[in-house]
Amino acid sequence: MRSCIQAVAISGVMVALLNHGGMVRAQAVNEPVSDRQASMPALMPLPAHMQMGAGAYKIEPGLTVGYAHFHDARLDAGVARMLKRLQFASGVPLPRAVAGNSATGGIAVDVAGPGGAVQSLEEEEAYSLAVTQQGVRLKAATVVGALHGMETLLQLATVKDGAAVLPEVTIDDAPRFHWRGLMIDVSRHFEPVSQIERTLDGMAVVKMNVFHWHLSDDTGFRAESLAYPKLTSMGSNGDYYTQAQMREVVAYARARGIRVVPEFDMPGHIVSWLVGYPELSSSPGPFQVPETAGIHDEALDPTRESTYAFLDKLVAEMVTIFPDAYFHIGGDESEGKAWLANPKIVAFMKQKGYQKPAELQAYFSQRMQQIVEKHGRKPIGWDEILVPGLPKSVVVQSWRGADSLAAGAKQGYRGVLSAPYYLDAMKSNETHYLADPIPADTTMTAEEQKLILGGEVCMWAEHLNERTIDGRIWPRAAVMAERFWSPQSDRDVASMYRRLPAISLALERVGLTHLTGPAVMRRSISRNVDPGMLKVLTDVLQPVPFDEREENQHTDSRTPLDRLIDTVVPDPPSRFEIARDVDAVVNNTADSKEAEARLVARFIEWQHVSGPLAAEMQQNPLMNDAAVRATQLGALGALGLEALKGGGAVKQQAAQVADADNPAGLVRFTFLDAMKKLVEAAK
Repeated sequence: MRSCIQAVAISGVMVALLNHGGMVRAQAVNEPVSDRQASMPALMPLPAHMQMGAGAYKIEPGLTVGYAHFHDARLDAGVARMLKRLQFASGVPLPRAVAGNSATGGIAVDVAGPGGAVQSLEEEEAYSLAVTQQGVRLKAATVVGALHGMETLLQLATVKDGAAVLPEVTIDDAPRFHWRGLMIDVSRHFEPVSQIERTLDGMAVVKMNVFHWHLSDDTGFRAESLAYPKLTSMGSNGDYYTQAQMREVVAYARARGIRVVPEFDMPGHIVSWLVGYPELSSSPGPFQVPETAGIHDEALDPTRESTYAFLDKLVAEMVTIFPDAYFHIGGDESEGKAWLANPKIVAFMKQKGYQKPAELQAYFSQRMQQIVEKHGRKPIGWDEILVPGLPKSVVVQSWRGADSLAAGAKQGYRGVLSAPYYLDAMKSNETHYLADPIPADTTMTAEEQKLILGGEVCMWAEHLNERTIDGRIWPRAAVMAERFWSPQSDRDVASMYRRLPAISLALERVGLTHLTGPAVMRRSISRNVDPGMLKVLTDVLQPVPFDEREENQHTDSRTPLDRLIDTVVPDPPSRFEIARDVDAVVNNTADSKEAEARLVARFIEWQHVSGPLAAEMQQNPLMNDAAVRATQLGALGALGLEALKGGGAVKQQAAQVADADNPAGLVRFTFLDAMKKLVEAAK
């Protein structure tokens, strides 16, 4: 491996080292990209068809906005939000609303009609956008399509030659899948309406169109019921949404082209229901809201007609709040232990000829399907409900994987894929990006593929709260939003990572706290207004996956989420950046000198902060369990420098990489695979 470490240290090629706050800091250097990539706007999701021109439309104070044909209050409000955000992004004073009917000059919005009174799965979402030097024309069949087009327009806005501009471009765009969802569990840790609404703003930015609201589980029932008030008065620990708040969220979502699908999980995950209504249970009780999440044995009694009468009345009430065509009935992780322990239920199973709890659950699902459809809704449930006898009208949401989804499609069931998109697994953006609801090598027929409605990102809440949730969801959800929207052939991982910072800033501009939240947490746990050394460490750390944290921390509803793991985010930019630079150096590419300079800057900085940071962390009870990571960072910096020089000491030091790969402090380094590659090349 070629080494230029000594030359780099004194050449102008090296990343500038800035002494800031008593520490050496590496100045960010953009990823080397091709000329074509560099000229392309950083859009996410990528449009289906896009043709760039050479010119640009200049955004000036005299800009006018008008409608070519239809408009209504929802479209007016969307245009007003667009202008407000465009002004903020460009710095150019803009009108607060449209000037009136206009088809030429400025921004012309040409919408054919409003779309459905209740947005449907089949709602037309396509749009076209043409930007010339003379003006902008946005065309769509529906308001929802126009809202998507406005998000693309906002992402196009940039600064060129000292002016705010929209680049000349022609876009014809439509989604690949109709169901592009995000689920948030508010049972384990409650999220206020403000957090839900800023999430909806983020979803709109990346054209996601289904908010799946997981409103009940063992640890809390979060939706106010006037028919059954004890569901929240006894089953929520005081944290729930009033009916007025839920209607507010539904309206807020509709204004942004997003459907709200409520979930009330049953027949399992229902301890919070039973605290106030123990007569629903298969077990004798008594019950209390559990502090620990997980799988609890309790389940609704599916043999009593009174159970279905209760559920019928509850569904009847909730559909007045949630107008969407789909109603989620859960169905996951109901193992049947409480049923088999109840002689009356066992007798019922025998009478019906059921051998296993799964057959009794199929009976329950059939009854729930009838209730949901009675109230004009279509049932959807997790893929445990996919057993013989399940009505074909039930949509199956698969958390078990693409194979389970395909198995359902082969039996004629419509489905939504979630398994590869679980955010608490802490997988890389690359892994999520390349996972597809319909893989290229699928064995499904063309007709079976039509049954795959799309995909849904899932954010379970055992280990997060209002302060940390945004950093767990964003910007990662944007990567999966592109997978659900853009053509299957768009699989350029380097391009995705290049565009991700721009969309992250766009998400922050609509109020999300995925960038500021971790910084607030670092200041909080370090008791330092400028914890620069800590940031050097946290920039190259990520949280351990759900199972590892659950096993080592034993988190429950009382656990203060204030450790180092709560200040770091999954797959931070360092993982991709370091891997890219190591590949360039090892393979001696054209930009290897610049890549080596960036690595040298990083490794020196790691050594510089390691000692004082480790000492500081050891004295801090909120960080002392992870102090070893600071010590390891310095050792890894020394190892990296030695590897770049091709020094013989690398063989002796290589054990440090293995040591750094061991569990510590619930956080893991992002770059160890790249470091191993660098060490192997040095050997």
